[in-house]
Amino acid sequence: MMPLTMAKTGDSVTIRKITGKDEVRQHLAELGFVVDEDVMVVNEIAGNLILQVKDCRIALDKSMANRIQF
Repeated sequence: MMPLTMAKTGDSVTIRKITGKDEVRQHLAELGFVVDEDVMVVNEIAGNLILQVKDCRIALDKSMANRIQF
């Protein structure tokens, strides 16, 4: 498995694991980042990611994106 920060712009990946404390995982789940969900990398700026999940675009900083693995 690799962290989401390793995905390139335009890549569509499936979430395999989310690490971190319970409240962090809960927060990501509320945003739509759950295991087996497909996520597309829309853009990457200085390690921070803009992601398409379900029908939403969400920006995550590098530390949060590193907790999501595919």
